[in-house]
Amino acid sequence: MDAVDRKILAELQNDGRLSLTELAERVKLSLSPCHRRLRALEQSGAITGYKAQLDAATLGLGFETLVFVSMRDASRDTLIAFEREIGEIPHILQAQRLFGDPDYLLRVIARDLRAFQTFYDEVLSGLPGVQRLTSTLVMKTVVEDRALPL
Repeated sequence: MDAVDRKILAELQNDGRLSLTELAERVKLSLSPCHRRLRALEQSGAITGYKAQLDAATLGLGFETLVFVSMRDASRDTLIAFEREIGEIPHILQAQRLFGDPDYLLRVIARDLRAFQTFYDEVLSGLPGVQRLTSTLVMKTVVEDRALPL
């Protein structure tokens, strides 16, 4: 990956809806070489996809929590089952396995406190291997979806 590839990636991080023509102009390449480089970046896995950023509050999902999960059992089968299930739950926006205690950090979105409580009681507490759940409310998001430093 060279400086031109990094410039392509930076431009797409800022605006994923750029046309190929606009992208080529911004990185100072002709259309064909820009297209080849873009396809190579996609095929290499450097670009994993394109998506729209949505405003959760505008869509009625204004309640965000961080949930810390401590596992009762750290066996391979339990962890695989837990991770498979959380991967299928749309209200879990992000899930990270951590070193130490707790074992996982989940970023959860819900409509309101009541919806989160129902989700917590009926979904999260029933996940495989869960020993303890601890949650905290997100007061304010300061940095979100920052572009990678290229």
